[in-house]
Amino acid sequence: MLRKEQNDFVTQTGPGTPMGNMFRSYWLPILLSSELPENDCPPVRIQVMSEKMLAFRDTSGRLGLIDEFCAHRGVSLWFGRNEENGIRCPYHGWKYDVSGQCTDVPSEPEESGYCNKIKLKSYPVIEKGGVIWTYMGPAETIPPEPAWEFCTVPANQSYMSKRLQECNWLQALEGGIDSSHVSFLHSGALNTDPLFKGSHANQYNLNDSRPVFEVVDAPDGLYIGARRMAEEGRHYWRITPWIMPCFTMVPPRADHPLHGHFWVPIDDHSCWAWSFDYHPARALTDKEVQAMDDGAGVHCKYVPGTFIPLANKSNDYLMDRAAQKRGETYSGVSGIAIQDSSLQESMGPIVNRERENLVGTDNGIIMARQRLMKAARALQDKGTLPPGRSPEEQQVRSAAIVLPPDAAYKDAAKEALRAVPGTRQTSV
Repeated sequence: MLRKEQNDFVTQTGPGTPMGNMFRSYWLPILLSSELPENDCPPVRIQVMSEKMLAFRDTSGRLGLIDEFCAHRGVSLWFGRNEENGIRCPYHGWKYDVSGQCTDVPSEPEESGYCNKIKLKSYPVIEKGGVIWTYMGPAETIPPEPAWEFCTVPANQSYMSKRLQECNWLQALEGGIDSSHVSFLHSGALNTDPLFKGSHANQYNLNDSRPVFEVVDAPDGLYIGARRMAEEGRHYWRITPWIMPCFTMVPPRADHPLHGHFWVPIDDHSCWAWSFDYHPARALTDKEVQAMDDGAGVHCKYVPGTFIPLANKSNDYLMDRAAQKRGETYSGVSGIAIQDSSLQESMGPIVNRERENLVGTDNGIIMARQRLMKAARALQDKGTLPPGRSPEEQQVRSAAIVLPPDAAYKDAAKEALRAVPGTRQTSV
């Protein structure tokens, strides 16, 4: 459990908060490249860690992320005209470039230089792996560009989606590093979901609903190992990496693509669940991509024209009690992504962690909270930058592996947990 002041500390990410400052030490995904598909296309409103921003691609193809509101009288620049290398406010014509610099105030004489005195808040943005990323921290501590394997493989080997999740980022993350619920919540999907079925390991999940957890510290986060029984007394290990602050990776099944998440705060009550799939050694098949488009695996279907899940809080996640009773789905909710989000959202916008009763399978969650708070305090008190910012730390994979009972997974699976370009993942 966490006391209220601890819970506030670890969940609040707005400007000036310790956890918010730590999040701002990283490159974070904010948009799919497809949301800004061409030069001078319509801008996009974004809220990241309680900051309301506007993203646009200018006439020259440059990306900008600037304060959403005009410095004149606070009009949203989302209504603006994206033209001639800048956003022009439709109210009185003030214009801003991708750096937030005002370049024109039509009502003022050009020779006055008034526009040179006006500059909106802005953050650097880059485009990599079909994703637009931003860094919102101090310029002097900007890290290297993201080097996650999914955004460095050829484009035809990777797929990314995002969905709105109506709860705090931390309870979403905690669901992502909890392997024990797979034997219950996702049991109906293991042998039917096209991105999961056919794995020999599915039966291990279904046969052993009492996994033993072993959590290992890593320099950049944690390795969370869940052990279940396999044949001949051997152990089936599902090893989930968590890299600070919000990257998780799901252990693979058979030759299906690897997949995982980033949990990026919108504000303290909602987040974006970024979901990736990629195969390190081959192109994704048309069938796999279609399944992802159709909401299989860690993805979902949307309310048309939005990134809001079609099955959501307003319609009780399209729960089917008859399917639940028949055993087709354990919770009555279809789709792995929505099975997760429905229960995480059911806890409320920020769960009251003083009421928890944690057990051994929650050790990964307990240790992740401790690491987050320790890193945020070190940055606040000593200026110590948190781990997980370097390309080397991001060269990580999840793994699924069967080992002898006397083998320590942290040693036996060491090579399987590192990303080696062009090599297949370790899976069962």
